[in-house]
Amino acid sequence: MKILLLGRDGQVGWELQRSLAPLGEVVALGRNALQNPDGLCGDLTNLDGLRATVRQLRPNVIVNAAAHTAVDKAESELELAHLLNAQAPGVLAQEAEALGAWLVHYSTDYVFDGNGETPWQESDATGPLSVYGRTKLEGEQAIAAACPRHLIFRTCWVYAARGNNFAKTMLRLAQTRDTLNVIDDQIGSPTGADLIADVTAQALGQVRGAGADAALRLAGIYHLAASGTTSWFSYANYVLAQAVIAQPAIKIVAKTVNPVASSAFPTAARRPHNSRLNTTRLQTVFGLQLPSWQVGVTRMLNEIDHGPKL
Repeated sequence: MKILLLGRDGQVGWELQRSLAPLGEVVALGRNALQNPDGLCGDLTNLDGLRATVRQLRPNVIVNAAAHTAVDKAESELELAHLLNAQAPGVLAQEAEALGAWLVHYSTDYVFDGNGETPWQESDATGPLSVYGRTKLEGEQAIAAACPRHLIFRTCWVYAARGNNFAKTMLRLAQTRDTLNVIDDQIGSPTGADLIADVTAQALGQVRGAGADAALRLAGIYHLAASGTTSWFSYANYVLAQAVIAQPAIKIVAKTVNPVASSAFPTAARRPHNSRLNTTRLQTVFGLQLPSWQVGVTRMLNEIDHGPKL
């Protein structure tokens, strides 16, 4: 099996290079053309280049881990966000359909309006609050319309040991400030990029092992998040408490962590208050058990480098 992976340098894309390797040949591309082999295109702004790359490689599976993920910048970059999050996935879906290939794509809880406290199911009505959410939803719709052989994983609060993340920010601030103010009215599930990558590989393995008709019955949208939920405030407290255990050399000077409302930190894009995702369908269809968010965060804290670059 040949797999074309786009977005190799992102948090999820980096982990996918590891998790997908046992399934077959992985051609992993990034946005920088000079770092891609044989002039292949991994830049989602270059739609013609994407088409040419897919036609040249003729993969059995396309995994798109690239996107416009700067939520606030998207509010002023509507055309770019639409190109990356909606048009490019649509092109990939068209090319996948022409080849009879599968397309794996990643979406977000931001396609919902964030109301209530009930975890969102895949069949619930959408209502994005931001440009980011709207363009991600348009990407889902473009894929579903063009290619029936698709897996779309909606996830939330993604982090990784590699690169920047909320936990690292909290640790850095806690070493220099006496008091931290952290939002307490947004609820979700911190979900590791490694978990997302591993579930993707598990799902693709089952698709590959099924007959054509059975595989097609596995297609669709799935919610993928670690089990359990928390607020950013409680998440921060957990990170600080665990960091002292995982990295005793860290000198936490913050004495107080205050819960505050989202209004305390105005942003260009509205964030959903309810980012809970119901993952029952994913776990049932693929026979998976998703670990608690604390397990992944603790593992990440043991892996990250707390040196001067934190």
